[in-house]
Amino acid sequence: MELIIDRLSKQYQNKIAVDRISLTLHKGVHGLLGANGAGKTTFMRMLCGILKPTGGTITFDGIDVSEEAYRRVLGYLPQDFGYYPEFSAMDFLLYLAALKGLPKDTAKRRTKELLELVSLSDMTRKKIKTFSGGMKQRLGIAQALLNDPKLLILDEPTAGLDPKERVRFRELIETLGKNSIVLLSTHIVSDIEHIADQVLMMKDGQLIYQGKWNETKGDLESFYLKQFESENV
Repeated sequence: MELIIDRLSKQYQNKIAVDRISLTLHKGVHGLLGANGAGKTTFMRMLCGILKPTGGTITFDGIDVSEEAYRRVLGYLPQDFGYYPEFSAMDFLLYLAALKGLPKDTAKRRTKELLELVSLSDMTRKKIKTFSGGMKQRLGIAQALLNDPKLLILDEPTAGLDPKERVRFRELIETLGKNSIVLLSTHIVSDIEHIADQVLMMKDGQLIYQGKWNETKGDLESFYLKQFESENV
């Protein structure tokens, strides 16, 4: 299982949002840190095939990001998770499962499993518009897992969750990393420190750090803040 990113770039007129990033990811949790405007979301959106790169390539086990086979192994939770407010939680997941091409029996089983996994089984028939921010975020995590993805990209997945929920989902993400490639972007450094097999840091569209944190002495948050001490992070 291998995600290969080769000289990946994205330019908007005079701004380079992602600047020739080369990276190979294997099974495990990879934590992505960076200040606002560092290029993290642009980078992740290219990995999901939502944005077309200006240059470079993305392949998962030899499958190009533009291919349908790539989308079949992908799960994605964007930072701004869109939903249909009049849908119930179950109907929403079943609808997305159909879009992903899951057979009806599989879709029903996975929907039930995932609503239980994210502690929404008692809200199955409730309309999403009645959900709290944390509940919507939990539903977003569930939809990202519908197709049992081998490549899971999570942009601020614990935003809106209370501390107890955050710890629970941190443990879930850690478990998912045992059988898939998980790329997790967050501003919560402690989440990365607790569960990431590898730490990645971006600044000004470039990858400025990559490695297992136990290779570096000291506190991760202090090290991270030092990289951006001249910026508002």
